[in-house]
Amino acid sequence: MIACFDIGGSAIKAAYAAAPDRLTIGARVPTPLDSFDGFADAIAGLCRAHPGATTAISISIAGVVDPRNGRLTCANIPCINGRTIAADLSGRLGLPVFIANDADCFALAEALLGAGAGHDNVFGVILGTGVGGALVIDGRIVTGAGGFAGEWGHGQALATEVGEPPRRIGHFACGCGQKGCVDTLGGARGLERLHGALGGAPADSHAILAAWRAGDGEAARTIDAYLELVAPPLALTLNITGASIVPVGGGLANAWDLMEALDRAVRARVLRQVDHPLLVRAALSTEPGLTGAALLGFQELAARAAALPGAQA
Repeated sequence: MIACFDIGGSAIKAAYAAAPDRLTIGARVPTPLDSFDGFADAIAGLCRAHPGATTAISISIAGVVDPRNGRLTCANIPCINGRTIAADLSGRLGLPVFIANDADCFALAEALLGAGAGHDNVFGVILGTGVGGALVIDGRIVTGAGGFAGEWGHGQALATEVGEPPRRIGHFACGCGQKGCVDTLGGARGLERLHGALGGAPADSHAILAAWRAGDGEAARTIDAYLELVAPPLALTLNITGASIVPVGGGLANAWDLMEALDRAVRARVLRQVDHPLLVRAALSTEPGLTGAALLGFQELAARAAALPGAQA
């Protein structure tokens, strides 16, 4: 049995997996932010909460693990930022620990059990408060050097003008330290920022989308600009990765009319022309992070077993 965790800056969610597709949801506790001892104790307590014997721990987390040295970058949980978290927890709890970025776990779950099932090359996209992404090829997460593969939301990728006649937008500073990242305008907060940059009255993303659906001209201008800015870097990402399907999650994915418009804009720009949607609804609406963590854990345990002496005999 694998103890699975989906960890963010506010909460640790637990589940227990007897098989990759057999998940029992457990408790949810606040994330200790300032004490590694408190963090490790919270994980240990959740492991003990299940009556079965735990054989491994698998974690989906809002951070990035460098596959070369195992060091975690997780700015919103200071007590584990910069630590070799899998090794540190394993040494403390006496169990193997596997860990992956939350977008990676989302994409793995969708690739194996969700909307991407049957596809060899799946690119998962998160459009929530910000922008995330992950690549799964042949059922395995592609992390790449530094662990940043799939992060299409970062890097100077946005245009600086939209519309006809062209209107200058400029590049906004991103939390990653760069400017002009898709993350600055592609998520819900970015949509609101874009609306203001185009002269729209202050409004949250829900109000902007409602006004767009009602035929409001200012909102329509914002959505047109959003599509013009976000579709090209996503199309470029698909050209480079060769992904044949894009499960989409996150809060903005609930506005599926916007996602359908984004899909059309992306398909108009990719080299491989298809007459069916590339962007699709994520199929696993319940705890995809925990599901992805379970899948990751069983994959890693199987790989360890296969590497044991005599395993091929």
